[in-house]
Amino acid sequence: MTGARLELAGLSKDFRGLRAVHDVGFTVPAGAIHALIGPNGAGKTTIFNMIAGVHVPTAGTVSLDGRKISGLRPDKVCDAGVGRTFQIVRPFRGLSVLENVTIGALHRRPHLPDARHAAEAILQRLGLADRRHQPAESLTLPDRKRLEVARALATEPKLLLLDEVMAGLRPTEVDVMVAFLRELNAQTGLTILLIEHVMRAVMALAAHVVVVSYGEKIAEGTPAEITRHQAVLDVYLGEEEVA
Repeated sequence: MTGARLELAGLSKDFRGLRAVHDVGFTVPAGAIHALIGPNGAGKTTIFNMIAGVHVPTAGTVSLDGRKISGLRPDKVCDAGVGRTFQIVRPFRGLSVLENVTIGALHRRPHLPDARHAAEAILQRLGLADRRHQPAESLTLPDRKRLEVARALATEPKLLLLDEVMAGLRPTEVDVMVAFLRELNAQTGLTILLIEHVMRAVMALAAHVVVVSYGEKIAEGTPAEITRHQAVLDVYLGEEEVA
């Protein structure tokens, strides 16, 4: 597993005349961990959906290691090396934890024993091996979040898109997920782009942060720079009233 360079250029998306994303561009170097943050409704998940092939951009391009992937079907984007999680976790009902992850592994490993072996290794890494035969829907929220990450990793991506995988977790559970993602990145070089509202996780993980509001990029920089950026403070804290 190695990382890939992600590049967004002039990315825009309209829905029946409503502009959800406008002229967004940024780059995530291969092997880096970057965060995409902003208020609810800022366009973050729409950006993820354009990267992953769910939405075709109205304008602009998404490239992975210099190859244009925008406009491809989601399965072809997955073929190219993009894996993603979803904000609302919906495991396959009626299947075990292991079976859920095995389905993802079959994308690269068409022989069932190979796929199952790869799935078991991922579950071991995420601390879910002892729950592998449980029905996936019976897991607690933290374990379902880890299962969502496991399913994405099973596709053997070069770029991992994480959509609020730490939402709803307790601080200690956030720390466990952060430690896992840092170790995963260090050991494999996997490129990670995360949408996250848990700022302690953003500060601990991301080397670079992109901020969007009302579908437009308003700032980017290191976590320390972002916390001092006036436009970001205005978005999150509200502009001061002028007397």
